[in-house]
This record gives sequence, C-alpha cells and structure tokens, in this order.
Amino acid sequence: MATEYRGPTTSDKPTADEPTIGRLIADTTRDLSSLVRDEIELAKSELKFSVKAGGIGAALLGAAAFVGVLAVIMLSVSLAYFLWWLGFHPALAFLTIFGVYLLIAAILAFVGYKKVKQVHAPEQTIAAVKSNKQVLKRG
Repeated sequence: MATEYRGPTTSDKPTADEPTIGRLIADTTRDLSSLVRDEIELAKSELKFSVKAGGIGAALLGAAAFVGVLAVIMLSVSLAYFLWWLGFHPALAFLTIFGVYLLIAAILAFVGYKKVKQVHAPEQTIAAVKSNKQVLKRG
C-alpha cells in the first residue's frame, strides 16, 4: 500500500500559540534592553562598593603615613636624648640627629637623580610610529 502525498501538513498562517516574526523580534529587543539595563545597574552597584572601599583604604593609608611621620619624629627626639645621655651637649645631640637625616636625604636625592637621568624616550616606539605613519601615507 502506497500512501499518497497530500501537501504540507501545517499551514503558512501562524496559530494562536505560534508567535509571529515581528513578535519574536519585539520580544528579543525587549529582553535585550532589559538585560543591558540590569547589567548597567549591576556595574553601578559594584562600582559604588569599590569606590567606597577604595576611599576608606586611601584614608587609612593616609592616617598610617601620618602616624609613621609622628613615629619618626619621636624616634629622632629619643635618639637625640640618647646622645645627650651619652655625654653630648643637648644642642650638639639634636644637631647630630639633624645631620644624620640631612645625610640620608642627600644620599636618597643623589640616587633618585641618577635614576631619573637613566630615563630616555621610547626611541624604538617613536621610530615604529614614524614608519607606520609613512606606510599609511603611501596607502
């Protein structure tokens, strides 16, 4: 027994439960827009938290630096009094500590100056950019 072909079993017209192409595009656009909005809101909330944490961290680092400076001052006074205890005149003791800090500052400045003198322009990058510019001009 052979069955005979009777044509397509479905019609070209959409039924009530099958959405149209326009409806699918509208739904996709709406869903994509909603997804983008939600991602932006998530990014905003994460950035707010990060900025707040970063601000608190920076404030704490600033406070730590201030307390560190106070500690260096107290150490300096203590060292000067120690020199006085060893027999130095009080003015000479404080001037000695001042001289030590001045020597440390001079050494740091010298080393920093030498390091800054080692900085050069990125010559290879500049040459590559000039070469690329010439190639682009030629077309």
